[in-house]
Amino acid sequence: MSNRKVPIVDLARQHAPVREEIDAAIAEVIDSGHFVLGPVVQAFEEELAAACQSQHAIGVSSGTDALLLALMAQGVGPGDEVITTAFSFFATAGVIARLGATPVFADIEDHSFNLDPALALDRVTAKSAAILPVNLYGRLATLPETELPIIEDAAQSIGTGRVQGKAACYSFFPTKNVGALGDAGAIVTGDDEFADRARLMRTHGGRPKYFHKVVGGNFRIDAMQA
Repeated sequence: MSNRKVPIVDLARQHAPVREEIDAAIAEVIDSGHFVLGPVVQAFEEELAAACQSQHAIGVSSGTDALLLALMAQGVGPGDEVITTAFSFFATAGVIARLGATPVFADIEDHSFNLDPALALDRVTAKSAAILPVNLYGRLATLPETELPIIEDAAQSIGTGRVQGKAACYSFFPTKNVGALGDAGAIVTGDDEFADRARLMRTHGGRPKYFHKVVGGNFRIDAMQA
């Protein structure tokens, strides 16, 4: 019997069949001299929005930053509560805490491991600013029926074909369903005003450059990842 260990993820083997295509795309970016945002990113965003059957895709620096920026664009801040699942990667609750808000945990469904919508509604208070479910293991979470904005942590569910809530946040970490050559992420939404605010805050809230209307951050995706 062989003692050879089989890695959970073998990125080199995964990339081998499309290596020439990847190399050509990298060369195109290098030759263009346009490394952050720009036409390659715009083309990626348009393709992603179409694939998700939505109007807008905003490429960002990571899946975590997608969650953080989406909550910022929603106006979540100190004193707010965001209801989320008790079963997820740390970033889901971490981004809530980074904004000075309070993560409020609800339990999961036994059959899906996703946030139980009924239990989520039980945790709603006057301080609730949003609900943040996670589409774990590629399964779309059943969303609670509520007027609260719902931001989906969709890091593991790209390819399901649609955005259920106000926005969905994707991760392109190399081991995700669709992986980049480093950290990258995206927010997808059908809300024009929300998308515009997210794009504004992605570049420190500056529009035009060096004229800053709000405090945002450096959440830009680079062209190589796009």
